[in-house]
Amino acid sequence: MDTLSQPNFHSRGHYRPGLLVLSLLLTTLLALAGCGGSSSGAETTPPNPPPNGGVDDNNFSYKGTNPAATADVLKFQTSLWVKIAPENRCGSCHNDKGGQQPTFARGDDINLAYAAVINNGLVDLGNPSNSRLVTRVLGGHNCWAADPVVCGDIITTWIAAWAENTGTEANSVVLTPPEERDVSDSKSFPDSPGAFASTVYPLLTQYCGSCHAEGALTRQQPYFSSTDVNVAYEASKARMRLDNPGASRFVQRLGIDFHNCWNNDCAASATTMRNAIQAFADTIEPTVVDENLIMSKAVGLGDAFVVSSGGRIDTDLIAKYEFKTGTGSIAYDTSGVEPATNLILSGNVGWSSAWGIRIDRNGKAQASVGESRKIYNQIRVTGEYSIEAWVIPDNAAQGENDSNPARIVSLSGSATERNFTLGQYNANYSFMNRTNQSDADGLPELATDDNDERLQATLQHVVATFDPINGRRIYVNGEFTGDEDPTPGALLEDWNDSFALVVGNEVSNNRVWLGSMRFLGIHNRAMAPEDILKNFEVGVGARYLLLFNVSELINVPLSFIVFEVQQFDDYGYLFSQPFFTILADPETGTTAQMTGGVDVEGIRIGINGAEAMVGQVFANLSTELRQDQMVEGRQVLSTLGTVIEAKRGPELDEFFLTFDRIGTHSYERPEPTVPTPAAPANVEGQALIGLRTFAEINATLSTLTTVPSTNAAVAETYTNVQQQLPTQPNMEGFLAAHQMGVTQLVVSYCNALISDTGRRGSFFPGFNFGAGAGTAFSPTGRDQIIEPLLEKLLAHEIEGSKLDVQADPDELRLELDQLITRLVNGGTGTTQTAMATCAAAFGGAVMLLQ
Repeated sequence: MDTLSQPNFHSRGHYRPGLLVLSLLLTTLLALAGCGGSSSGAETTPPNPPPNGGVDDNNFSYKGTNPAATADVLKFQTSLWVKIAPENRCGSCHNDKGGQQPTFARGDDINLAYAAVINNGLVDLGNPSNSRLVTRVLGGHNCWAADPVVCGDIITTWIAAWAENTGTEANSVVLTPPEERDVSDSKSFPDSPGAFASTVYPLLTQYCGSCHAEGALTRQQPYFSSTDVNVAYEASKARMRLDNPGASRFVQRLGIDFHNCWNNDCAASATTMRNAIQAFADTIEPTVVDENLIMSKAVGLGDAFVVSSGGRIDTDLIAKYEFKTGTGSIAYDTSGVEPATNLILSGNVGWSSAWGIRIDRNGKAQASVGESRKIYNQIRVTGEYSIEAWVIPDNAAQGENDSNPARIVSLSGSATERNFTLGQYNANYSFMNRTNQSDADGLPELATDDNDERLQATLQHVVATFDPINGRRIYVNGEFTGDEDPTPGALLEDWNDSFALVVGNEVSNNRVWLGSMRFLGIHNRAMAPEDILKNFEVGVGARYLLLFNVSELINVPLSFIVFEVQQFDDYGYLFSQPFFTILADPETGTTAQMTGGVDVEGIRIGINGAEAMVGQVFANLSTELRQDQMVEGRQVLSTLGTVIEAKRGPELDEFFLTFDRIGTHSYERPEPTVPTPAAPANVEGQALIGLRTFAEINATLSTLTTVPSTNAAVAETYTNVQQQLPTQPNMEGFLAAHQMGVTQLVVSYCNALISDTGRRGSFFPGFNFGAGAGTAFSPTGRDQIIEPLLEKLLAHEIEGSKLDVQADPDELRLELDQLITRLVNGGTGTTQTAMATCAAAFGGAVMLLQ
């Protein structure tokens, strides 16, 4: 087992020779002698890869006679050619040995290979994802992975590395008009699974339940055969076409993919499934479009322009997961740094259609030890690293404590041994890192401050960085949290190359984190704050431009209101940054001119034939569309954004805009009907009174005793017992521990009152605190103590009458009088007896109840 055995890392990118070098030499000698195994049985660490100066991780290199003629040719050689030229990539065909044209993978002359790429337009350095090399593999040409998207993303990364710092600029998006389509009636899935349960669900449970159910021996996501019909219904929606049941994924899997057909008859199985979906669809009434609405044309995500997610800072990225595959059990590493550290999904892990994975109980995504070693090797060269993730925690109540959090991302060997971990404890992020100042568990941890509640159950960008100078740092949504590393100046030490990269759990499968991972990147440098902010601003997932045609409404040809749209998660779309534009005619190249301004008021977003019920933040928009207000062909209408609920999924949902007023068209929107409030539930046995909460108790005692809550002794006691006091007014939640906390706080207030001679003299006028208890607590003296306490509590007679909703004053007097008698007879002093009587009066139910 190879480890970082000494604190050799002292500055950014430099380290001092020491036991690490000796360890590497010994490892090499042992390998040459055929003694590469370790005593622990772990895999043997491969030699540390050399810097990539035209040599890839498999030691493939350029051996041509002519060196690179220019700096850009050399950049092409080291960033792209060395990756695509091997025999297992493009070199088997596009070579100089009679191979296919163009010969961009030739090895005899790197300058000719460069010319073949440039002259044939194989790359787009301004927008690498549009390169022909990328689009070819996306079409299935010679992809070395099971998913062509993976190959496309990896080649995009290589081209982007070549384009970096070459002076190129990203191409601007040239919008073209989408196909015109009117808003039409459509069917949407009902909220209740009732009809689904009697049509499609029986087939799924009968024929698919052996795999696609939580309790199956070979369980696989999605659980559309779940024993819980609600779970099955949600998982099935994306696999049923209400408008065309025959095109449903359920039907295609049987009729085209021949997947798990029953009775050995795939055609009959597909027909049975199609008929069941048709029967379900027939129970749903279509949403009828309100013809009185002023509407744009309709568009779907299939009509949209994909906005490049370029602009990210990925210079030192060594592992990258965008989770685009959407099916299967592998989340691919698309960093382009080999070997790929792919994650194997196991347990309750499902794919998100918004690019991501969803981790539930007993789920995790874990790489093999061998592939994880790449991360170890890459980080040990630099002595610093960053963990970057886009996450959606299920809740803010996970993990045992800061030092034993739920594991979001970990490079570890067990629940108590790790190289690093980014985790969650309640509303905190926790960062554990193995150094010369930590234990094997990476403790002490760096955690965000409890009071800041940095972690929220929503989409967040979190980055954890480490370097020997700044130590550990945590950034949330582009902002440094300000939390200081408890071990500044630490150096990486004793890292273990037999640990595995794991997401959403521990390798031991007993520290699950519940939530969604939308993106994960491991960098072998500590990211700079400005780079972190840049990556946050770029965002995550695919972004689209949806063009809503309003030409007929304003009498200006090819005029559009455009929204940037992202699939926020499986359940909603983020609409933001709307702008107005006029496109050039595709045939003539001319752009129509506006003669004046056009008023626009009240924009609302519609989906599948009806306005969305919630999220209409643009309903109050009032502006004027003007061509002279355009900058680079666009007039910004708003900087706001909103989330619109998904209905049928990204492939089928159809969107449109409505207007209260646009140009000469207007719509008199009826006043919304306010529903009659439901009658309050009459829960039998429910308490009709409530408790004061901790802050209310503190304020009440301050008022009762006249002692300020800022009194030093009182404030210290309150800080100590605050979490022991009631947090909710619910009577059923009151515990014995709450009463103990109340008692301690009351005693502190009463002690402050009795100890202050001036304050107690005003509070208990006439009482002789200087006399002995037997004398002071005469019948008159007792009244001088008890009556002021009852008056403060409003527990005395008012104008000679007892309050119906208050405790009986006579019973309170009797209880307090009996307490005084017991204390005096027991030898308790005057001030102590007075203080105890105060605490008994103010610490009871009369004060505590609302």
